[in-house]
Parts: sequence; C-alpha cells; structure tokens
Amino acid sequence: MSRTCIMRTLLANAGPIAHLAGEGSLIGDDFADTEKLVTPAGMAILVEGDKLGKIVNSQEALDEFGTESNNDIKIIDLDGKAVIPGLVDSHTHLLWDGDRSREVSWRLEGHSYTDIANMGGGINYTVAATRGASKERLFELGYKRIRQALTCGTTHLEAKSGYGLSTESELKLIEVANSLKNVRPLPSLDLTWLGAHATPEGYTRQQYVEEIQTEQLPAVLEQGLARSADVFCEDGWFTVEESEDILKQAKAGGMELRLHIDEFKDCGGGQLAADLEVSSADHSHYTPLDARKAMHEAGVNTGFLPGTPYSMGEQWPDFNMMTDEGLLWSVASDFNPNCRTLSLPFIGSILTQRCGVDPLVALAATSRNPSETTPHRTGLVHGRIQEGGVASLNVVDGPFWQAWCLQPGINPFHATMLEGEMVFH
Repeated sequence: MSRTCIMRTLLANAGPIAHLAGEGSLIGDDFADTEKLVTPAGMAILVEGDKLGKIVNSQEALDEFGTESNNDIKIIDLDGKAVIPGLVDSHTHLLWDGDRSREVSWRLEGHSYTDIANMGGGINYTVAATRGASKERLFELGYKRIRQALTCGTTHLEAKSGYGLSTESELKLIEVANSLKNVRPLPSLDLTWLGAHATPEGYTRQQYVEEIQTEQLPAVLEQGLARSADVFCEDGWFTVEESEDILKQAKAGGMELRLHIDEFKDCGGGQLAADLEVSSADHSHYTPLDARKAMHEAGVNTGFLPGTPYSMGEQWPDFNMMTDEGLLWSVASDFNPNCRTLSLPFIGSILTQRCGVDPLVALAATSRNPSETTPHRTGLVHGRIQEGGVASLNVVDGPFWQAWCLQPGINPFHATMLEGEMVFH
C-alpha cells in the first residue's frame, strides 16, 4: 500500500456514488431506494481535512479548482470508478490467541461442541492461549487483523473482549484494544466488554456471575475504556435473569448495552433486548417475529452475523423478511476463532448471492445501519457519504457500485479513504 494525506482533496470524475446519506437507520422500502441513495456518474466529492464536503458536478468542480493538484487542493481522478461509504463492522471478537483450525476436522467427524472441548479444543483452549499471551503479542495480532479489515474496506470496528474470562485478562484485552485506537492509519475502534461470554474452567456459572458482578465489572468500570457491555444470553451460557442483572449493573455504571441472543434456539433474549432497550442484539438467529417487532419498537438493532452459520455449515435467517416487515437490522462479521473473516464484502456476497438480498440493502446493512450502534471516535456521522460526515469511503475497482459485494475472496476496492487519508490497495 501507499498513502497520501492532504488537507483538501477533490475526488473527481466518479462513477455512481452510493452515498446512503440521511439521518438514522434505513428500514423497509427505503433500504433499496436507489433514486435517493445513489448519485449518477459524473460527480465529484470534496474532502476537507477529515470531513466530507459537498457532492458536486465534477466538471464544475474542475473548472473551479483546476485539473492539477496544487498547494491548496489535491485532485484525484477516479476515472469513472464507483464509490461507496466506508464499511462498519459492528460485531468483532478482535483480540484472542490460540489457533483452533484443527477443530473443523473434528466437527466433520461428527464430534459435538462438548466432545471438542473434552478433546482439548473449544473456547477454553482460546482462553488459555489468550491469558498466556503478552500485551505485545495481542497488540501485534490486533494490528494485523485491523489492517486486514482495512484492505477489505472497513473503516470502523466494534471490538469485544471476552476471551480472558478473568478480571486481569479482560482488563488486559480492553487495554490492548484501547492502545490500537491510537494507531494511524487504522480504522477507528469502539470497545465492548464481554466478560460474560462463557464460564471459565474451575467455576460454576453461578460462581462466575458473582465474580463478574463483585469484581470484574467494577474493575472494568473503574478502568473506563470500554464504552459498552455485552452478555452471551443463551441456554447453557447465561440465563435471561443473569444477563439482565449484569447489564443493569453495567448501565448503572454508565455503559451502553449490547447482547448476544438466540444463536442456537429461542431463549427469550429478544424480549430482554427490547425491555432493556439495548443498542444491538446480535446473532438473533431464532428470535421469533413478535420479539423482533418488540425489539424494533424499542429501537433495538437486530445484528445478524451471516459468517457464523456459513462457517458452521448452518442455514441463514430470512433477511428479506426483516426488510418486508419494516424492521431495523444490520450485519457484521463476528470475527472469532471459528469465523475467521474480517471481509464485509464477503458478508455482502453471502447476503446478495446466497440469500437474495438487494445489493443496496446489503450495503446499508454493512455501513449506515451499523454505524448507528457504534459511534465514530471523531463524533462525526459515518457509514455514509454526506456533507459534514467523516471522510471515510471506498473507491470500487470498477464502474458499478454493486461490485462491492460480488467478488468473494477478492478485494473489490481500488482505494479506501480513511478520515481524509487515501490508502491505495
């Protein structure tokens, strides 16, 4: 990669710009309104520092600023290439150590999750490796992963802890993630504490919940680095009652709330998400429609994670039903030891090429909608291309914006602008 940074930049001669501008999230028919959300070819984007300026007629802009770069403005000719917003990955388990690739063979041999844990795999294998990893090792892993996400067009990530499962290790993961926030040029990070991810070895669940509430969560609140709290609310993990108690304590401490719900079956997590008015309730694979509607009415985003059923050989939820019902939803990568992708274009490919989702809907589900649940470090609006928003966007390597999600396994982008700085791929 090569980089160039300048205070003002004009991206001239753009192809179609899928800008997705507007306030709030998109739902229903508005999701696929190309007339409102896509600008035809022939426009230019003015960038001022780390902010987006106006989308203007390209020829008029070139007449005003000239065709050559100078000390006042950098001119970049996009030569008809399409443009989309910077992508927003609103659910990642970014920091962990311990490669579990061998487990795929065990699963194909018919071994259950419990069997795999007894064979030395599973989450406790990751926890042991993560606890043993130095801060330097975790920083290196996180840096490489964030760079990988950037090459796939991601300009902002939510990053969870959750593979430490002890006060010391959870604080370490949050501290390392926070140190990555200050590295440039990297996508911005939004930090979430997920100490209630699983029960560590040597504890009953009740013992661990007590430790979370009396020791771990107070320490996280005192550390003050994680913006949100999350709980894995699922049968065999944490009950609805336990999840509610932990999240209410986190909210009382000033944290925003998120949830993992209903990944394997309907466990009542949807109604809890609605009652607590969490920002995003993710997985939500088996949440019933009445609970989805209650979540929507409470302003809760349903955060689907298509990469997980893909990795585990399962079926996907009905995404188009959510749009047809006018319900609020988005998607994210769920990067973790069993779902090792940070490519949102690949997630978009699953939606479009395997689940029949309109590519504009898929784009909004990976940009504008998730941006509403995970704010940008600058405080500026992101996940769309609009005046006054953060200057993060992607230049598609071709004349049609739809190509962003039609090349699984291949980077579809010519370049990514990250807070006003152009990174050429």
